[in-house]
Amino acid sequence: MQMRAARRASHLTQQQLGERINRDVKSISRWENGHRSPDLTDLILFADALGIPLSDLVR
Repeated sequence: MQMRAARRASHLTQQQLGERINRDVKSISRWENGHRSPDLTDLILFADALGIPLSDLVR
């Protein structure tokens, strides 16, 4: 659930984040709910879009 907390702390909706990283809302929802795991590329994009270190997402 670290991804959801990071996104919310950045005051972004799933839609807004999806637009920033070129992913659909369903993918972001699946990651945040633990139904799927993002690959390394997606994790890097996610962290960069939120301006946080990648390590904050994977701890």
